[in-house]
Amino acid sequence: MDGGAHLNFYGSMSNDQGHLKIGGVDAVELAETYGTPLFVYDVSLIRERARGFLGTFEKMGVNAQVAYASKAFSSVAMYQLAAQEGLSLDVVSGGELYTALKAGFPAEKIHFHGNNKSPAEIEMAFDAKIGCIVIDNFYEIGLVKSIAESRSQEMHVLLRVTPGIEAHTHDYITTGQEDSKFGFDLKNGQADEAIQQLSEHRYVRVLGLHCHIGSQIFETIAFKFAAEALIQKMIQWKDTYAHTSTVLNLGGGFGIRYTDEDQPLNPSVYVEEMVGIVRKLSEESGYPLPEIWIEPGRSLVGDAGTTLYTVGSNKTVPSVREYLAVDGGMSDNIRPALYGAKYDAVLANKLDEPRSFNYTIAGKCCESGDKLIDRISLPEASPGDILAIFCTGAYGYSMASNYNRLPRPAVVFVEDGKHQLVIRRETYEDLLLNDLPFTMTERGDRIEKA
Repeated sequence: MDGGAHLNFYGSMSNDQGHLKIGGVDAVELAETYGTPLFVYDVSLIRERARGFLGTFEKMGVNAQVAYASKAFSSVAMYQLAAQEGLSLDVVSGGELYTALKAGFPAEKIHFHGNNKSPAEIEMAFDAKIGCIVIDNFYEIGLVKSIAESRSQEMHVLLRVTPGIEAHTHDYITTGQEDSKFGFDLKNGQADEAIQQLSEHRYVRVLGLHCHIGSQIFETIAFKFAAEALIQKMIQWKDTYAHTSTVLNLGGGFGIRYTDEDQPLNPSVYVEEMVGIVRKLSEESGYPLPEIWIEPGRSLVGDAGTTLYTVGSNKTVPSVREYLAVDGGMSDNIRPALYGAKYDAVLANKLDEPRSFNYTIAGKCCESGDKLIDRISLPEASPGDILAIFCTGAYGYSMASNYNRLPRPAVVFVEDGKHQLVIRRETYEDLLLNDLPFTMTERGDRIEKA
C-alpha cells in the first residue's frame, strides 16, 4: 500500500514538516509530549462509526441497540465517549462493569456477557440494576434465578446460543460453530431446555436470543444464516412455549482494514443485510419484528487507534532480513504473536521520504517471536525515529501485559487538533504496587519448629 492511499483511508495526513498527523495533531509532537510507546485514538473516527451504525438502523425504521463491545478497549474515557454517542455497552467482567459504572455509564444500557460469571459478578450486576445479563450456560441460569429470587428483583436476560454457523476467520476467534465454549447449542436441545427453565420465571425475563459468530468478518452471508436460524427458533418457541422474544442480538465481528489484504464492508451494509433478512422472515411468518441488537467493538475503535514507537537498535542478517527494534512489542500488542495479525506502518517523522528499505519490526521483549510486522518497506530508519503502526485500537491496550516488567503505555485521545491524556503511562513504581516482601523463615528453621 502506498503511503498516500493508506493515510487517506485512515484520515491521517502529512503536515508541512513531513510528519504524520492524527486527528489534526502532529504524531511526533505527541510522542515528544507523552513518550512512547503511545496509543493514540482519533475520536472523530469512533464517532463516525458509531453514528454510521445507529443512523442506518434509524433510517431503516427499526428499533435497535448498538452496544460497544468494550473488550476491544475499555477505559473511563472510552465509556464516556460511548455514552456521548448514544451507544449501549457490552461488558464481560466485574472489572469492566465497575469501570463503566465509575464512568457514569447508564446502567440500564449495560449488557453483561461472559461464559463463567462469578456469583459476585452477578450480584454486582443486580446491585447496579443493569439492563441485561446474557446467560451463557445452565450454571448461570441457576445463579441468576437464585439471586433474583433471594432479592425479589427482576432481571432481563438473553440466552446466548451457538447457531452452528462458522464464519470465515481465524480459528481462535471463531465462536459461533457448534464446538464452542460459549452458549447453548441451538441444534441439540440445550437451548430448548434453557427456555423451559426460564420461560415462566417470576423474576427472570427472557428478552430473546443472542449469538456471536466470530470476528474480523468481511461478508454478510454468515450473519444472514445466523439470523435465519435464530428467528426460526424464536418462531418455534412461540408455538411450543407461548414465548415471544422481543430482542434478537446478532453480535458483532464486523471486519476492519489492517492491510491491503483486507476488504471490509461499510458498517451500514452489515446492518442493512441483517435488518433485511430479519424483516423478511418476520413478515413471512407473521412473527412480531424483534428489536435488533448488535455489538461492534473492533469496528468502532480498531482503525481509530495508532501506536507510536521510538526506533532503537537494528540488526542485519545478511541475505535474510534486517531487524528494526522499537521500544514496545508483544507486551502492548500480542496479536501478531497470538494470531499472526498483520499491520501497516510508517515512519511518522519521515512521511514524505521514499519507502526504499525493507525491515522486520521487532519488539523489545525477550521472545524470538516478538515481531510486530514481519516485513515492511519504510524510509531508511535511524535510532530516535518514530514508527506509527496503524489500526491498533482494538485488543492492543486491552490485552497488554507487564511481561518483562514493562510498564503499560499511555493512551491519548485526539480530535480536531486537540489532544488529551486518558490513561497515564505506568511507572516502575506502579509495577510494585501489589508486590509484598518475602517474610518466611529459612527452611531449616521451619523444620526444627515443626
